[in-house]
Amino acid sequence: MTALRRIQKELKDITERPIDGITVEAQEDNLFIWNCSVKGASDSPYKGGTFRFKLELPNNFPFKAPSVTFQTKIYHPGINEEGHICVPILRDEWKPSVTLSTVLAVIQEKVNSPSPDDPFEPDIAALLKTDKPKFLETAKTWTKTHAAK
Repeated sequence: MTALRRIQKELKDITERPIDGITVEAQEDNLFIWNCSVKGASDSPYKGGTFRFKLELPNNFPFKAPSVTFQTKIYHPGINEEGHICVPILRDEWKPSVTLSTVLAVIQEKVNSPSPDDPFEPDIAALLKTDKPKFLETAKTWTKTHAAK
């Protein structure tokens, strides 16, 4: 029951203070599942794209981190083919005091600032390091193909 109260509070906070470029919609019949999206920033290779992801909250939230799965394909060193995102706040840096607004802001930052450090996709990270123009071109192509509206 504690989890549900916390989720309702977090959802209310996000609704009252939305994050620019992020949409959040809790499933009507299950507040533990949120359908979200993040818009590619104008200064990123994901410009013009909207990337959908599902945020699933465990029954023992906030004592366990939510899981995030991207449903829109994205060419990114920190997001793997299955749509899982590599961010420490969802792994070993999780604390019950972390808000879902913070999680969403971290996801947005990660999407729009691809980095070869701590990659989920080593080949994409290597390309970003060794041939950034080719990485940017591929990321833009994937965005047009999979995420453009």
